Amino acid sequence: MLTERQEEVLDFVRDYQRTHGVAPSTREIARTFQCSQPTVLKHLQSLARKTQVDKMADGKWGCKALQVQGHLFAAPVYGAIPAGLPAMQEQEPEETLAIDPAVFGLRHPRVGHFWFLRVTGDSMIGAHILDGDLVALVRRDPVPGDIIAALVDETTTTLKRYVRESGRILLRAANPRFPDLAPARLESQGVVVGVIRRQPA
Repeated sequence: MLTERQEEVLDFVRDYQRTHGVAPSTREIARTFQCSQPTVLKHLQSLARKTQVDKMADGKWGCKALQVQGHLFAAPVYGAIPAGLPAMQEQEPEETLAIDPAVFGLRHPRVGHFWFLRVTGDSMIGAHILDGDLVALVRRDPVPGDIIAALVDETTTTLKRYVRESGRILLRAANPRFPDLAPARLESQGVVVGVIRRQPA
């Protein structure tokens, strides 16, 4: 449970992010609540332990997936992931989508555990994932058969099906034009739980 002050700080962070598109600095929070920055930092660290905020890429503390009115979440879209040959791809937030996670079978996703990636390429067309689609992902360990956002050999990213065969882990496309990948090192960055079709403009 959150303390009254933690709830106030969390509400301020959410409102600030919705209005400005970025998280507030500890100085801005301290000025709002007329307290010291070390006190604000303690509140933010407590909120992070309770999975309410995360440290963002710019060093500020904010909500990676903002809960909004009703059952909707403002889920971030973190750039593109190739559905083709692996490519070096830094994920950058592009936009947010206000969406009900229950559409994807999720009741109460944790902050930072539900997001979208934009798909480029056609290696997953057999799984009905097309170029330009948005895939919804959750943070959990994959099981064979899952489609995952994979970090391959610590350098490249791709969207493929997670397969185990003859004791080996493979990444398999859903398009016969693409061969299986057998990475030396593999990290699942998220498991696909749904797709939003986006028609080209």
